[in-house]
Amino acid sequence: MNEKDLIQNCLDGNEKAFKAFYHLFYGKMLNACVRYARDKEEAKDLVQEGFLRVFKNLEQYDFKGSLEGWVRRVMVNTAINHYRKNAKDLLNFMEEEKVLRLEQQDEEASDEASLLTAEQILALVQQLTPTYRTVFNLSVVDGYSHKEIAELLGITESTSRSNLVKARLKLQDMVNTETKKYSTRVAYGK
Repeated sequence: MNEKDLIQNCLDGNEKAFKAFYHLFYGKMLNACVRYARDKEEAKDLVQEGFLRVFKNLEQYDFKGSLEGWVRRVMVNTAINHYRKNAKDLLNFMEEEKVLRLEQQDEEASDEASLLTAEQILALVQQLTPTYRTVFNLSVVDGYSHKEIAELLGITESTSRSNLVKARLKLQDMVNTETKKYSTRVAYGK
C-alpha cells in the first residue's frame, strides 16, 4: 500500500491502516524522542502523544516533502511542548561555566568521544538537564538554527546559543569522565 492510500485509509478510520502506519514509523520516532527524553519510558510516552497528534492532524499533511519528515516534526514538536509545559525545566539554568577555548575543547572531546559507543554518548546526552538536552538536540542533531530554536522554545537566540555552549561543555566533562573510567579499566584489565 502506498503512502497516499495508507493516509486515506487512516482518514477513513480503518483500524488496520492505523496499525500499519504506527508500525511503519514507531521505531524511528522512538529513536527521535529518546534524544529529548530523560529515559526510554518518557520517550515512549512522547511517542504515544506524538502519534495521537499525527492521527488528529493527518488531514493536514499535504504530500509536500516526506511523510516521515512530517511525522518526525510532529514528534519533535510534541517533545518541545512537553518541556514548555514544564517551564521551570526550561528556566533551570545550570551554574555559569566559562567558555574559553571552546573550539580546542571540542576537538579534544571529539577525540575522546571516539572511545565511546553511540549508545554511551546518547546516554550522556540524556543526562543533560531538559533545557540543555532539548537545545543540543534541536541544534546539533536536528539542524535547527538558533532563531528557530528560540521561536520553538520561547527563549531568546542568545539564550539558545548560551544553552548550546553550556550543553557542549557539560557533555565534554561527562565524556572526559567516561573516558578516564574506560582508560582506568583498560589499564587494570577490568
